Amino acid sequence: MNQETSTNRPSGDPHPATRTLNLDAARTFVAICETGSFRRAAARVNRSPSAVSLQVGKLEEQLGVRLLHRDARRVRLTDQGEVLLGFARRLVGISDEAMAVFHGSPLSGSLRLAAPHDLGVSLVPGLLRRMAETHPRIRVDVRLDSSETVQRLFAEGDANLALFNEAGSPLVPARDLYSEELRWLMRDGGRAVEQDPLPLAVAQMGCAWRDAALGALEGVGRSYRVAYSSDTSMGQVAALRADLAVAALPGSLADRDLVEVPEHWGLPPLGRTHIYLADDGSDTAKAFAALIKPDLRSIAPTPPTT
Repeated sequence: MNQETSTNRPSGDPHPATRTLNLDAARTFVAICETGSFRRAAARVNRSPSAVSLQVGKLEEQLGVRLLHRDARRVRLTDQGEVLLGFARRLVGISDEAMAVFHGSPLSGSLRLAAPHDLGVSLVPGLLRRMAETHPRIRVDVRLDSSETVQRLFAEGDANLALFNEAGSPLVPARDLYSEELRWLMRDGGRAVEQDPLPLAVAQMGCAWRDAALGALEGVGRSYRVAYSSDTSMGQVAALRADLAVAALPGSLADRDLVEVPEHWGLPPLGRTHIYLADDGSDTAKAFAALIKPDLRSIAPTPPTT
């Protein structure tokens, strides 16, 4: 009697290799999800945006599902994309952990990093992850505070490395990493700007953007009141979306719901905001600072594009 041998290979898939996720593609997919942009993900993984798009297309073709919703302004995960993200992060993490065992840096010690809250939730987490991957023997202690306090901590020797926002001249010697225009933003069609005194959404005292906003208004004699205060720009954005206030924020935060305050309202110019880096020259600080270079294009909270 002839006996047929059964396999678990799905019909239409004669090549088992096609059922293995490509690690580079998984890493690229994670980068897209974490940066919110094909362009910024491409900078992180050292590929062109077209190559990144091709990798995602091949992943979608291999899995037979759509992973991302893409339009001119943003990239959003589909439900299936959310599922894959968890697997992709685990795959990339295991690979990086294995490589660190065999090729990990001998550098060890501790690093005290100070940063404002906004950078603490946007830029710092990715840097900490890569620090753990490339220099697993370095312990990083992080303190989040206002930009003014961050600079003071560095000046007093209580931080080896400082990342901070500043609209004026920094209080300590530092390297200028990135800059963009500060803008007065409001909800599209909102009426908060019509109020007198002008309602403002600001961060805590010592924030460079807060100081720029209040200084500009006081310089032209415009009355204002602090209507909403938050540790992060996302809190300010929430107040703007609710039409509770206007705010001085990086222009890149403007989107379909948030627009620049029209010129006819006569709000004063704000100048540019900068992200600075200061380090004490220690080996651990220089190792961390070296990780920032690949992310320079992803520092700004620009609306995602493909």
